[in-house]
Amino acid sequence: MKNSPIFAYLQLTRPANVVTAIADIWAGFAIVGGWTYMVSDLELGEGTFWQNLAWLTLSTIGLYAGGVAFNDVADASLDAVERPERPIPSGRVTRSSAALMSTILLVVGVLAASQVNMLAAGIALSIAILAVIYDYWGKHQFYFGPINMGMCRAGNLLLGLSMAPELVRSPLSVVGLIPLIYVAAITMISRGEVHGKNRNALYAGAGMYGFIIVCIFMMSYLNGPDYWHTLPFLLGLAYMIYPPLLRAIKSQDPKLIGKSVKAAVISLIIVNASLAAAFSGWKIGVIVLLLLPISLWLAKKFAVT
Repeated sequence: MKNSPIFAYLQLTRPANVVTAIADIWAGFAIVGGWTYMVSDLELGEGTFWQNLAWLTLSTIGLYAGGVAFNDVADASLDAVERPERPIPSGRVTRSSAALMSTILLVVGVLAASQVNMLAAGIALSIAILAVIYDYWGKHQFYFGPINMGMCRAGNLLLGLSMAPELVRSPLSVVGLIPLIYVAAITMISRGEVHGKNRNALYAGAGMYGFIIVCIFMMSYLNGPDYWHTLPFLLGLAYMIYPPLLRAIKSQDPKLIGKSVKAAVISLIIVNASLAAAFSGWKIGVIVLLLLPISLWLAKKFAVT
C-alpha cells in the first residue's frame, strides 16, 4: 500500500488534518443550531439540513486537501533538501500532477459549497485563495504568515455557519477568531520544527492556547446555565496540547516541537467539540469529538506536518 501511487497522492492531502477541517464544519453547524434542525428533518421526512451538512463537509475536504497539497507543490525544492521522503522530491508524484490534483480539489470545494448558498460559495472561494497565498507567499512572512493560516481556518468555521447567512453577518461571527488565534499559534510554533531554537514562539503559543481555552469557557458561560458541559472538553484540550508543548519548551528539540505541533493540529477537533458543546450541549460536542479517533488513526498512517 505505501508503495502505491494512490498512497503517495493521499500523503499530499494529509488525511488526518482533513478530518480536523471536517470538525470545523460540524462545530459551525452546531453553533447555528443545525444539528437540532437535522433531527426535525428526520421527523418530517425531509433532508435539507443533512444535505447542507454533506455538501459543506465535501467542500472542506476539497479545500483543505487542495490547500495542503499545493503547499507541497510550492515547497518541492525545499523539501528536496529538508524532507526528501515527501511524495514530490522522492519522485513518487510529479510536481505538475500534484498541482493539477490540488487545483481540482479546490474547485470541487467551491462548487460543493455553492450547492448550499452563494455566501457559502464566496467563503469557500476566499479560503481557496487564502490557502494558495499562504502556500506561495504568506508562510514566508514572519508576522502575516500565522495570521494568513489562521484566516483560512476561521473561514472554514464560518463555512459551517453559512447555512444561516444572517448569523455569519451578525456579531456571532466573532467566533471565527477562535480558530484564527489557535492556528496562528500552531503556525508560529511550527517554525522551529526543522531547526528548533524558537523558545519565545513556544511561550507565545502556550499563552495563545490558554487564551483560547478561556474564551471558549466564557462563551459557554454566557450562553446558558449548562456552561459546565464544556469543562471536560476544555480539560481534554489542555491535556492534549500542554504536555508535549512544555517538553518542547524545555528541550528546544525539533522532534519534540514537531510532536507538539502534531498534538495541537489533531486537537483542533477538541477545540471544535468544545465550541459545539458551548453552543449546543455536550451531546453534540461528543458527536464532533468522535472524529478524534479517526484523525488519530490516520495520523499513524500519514504525516501531519
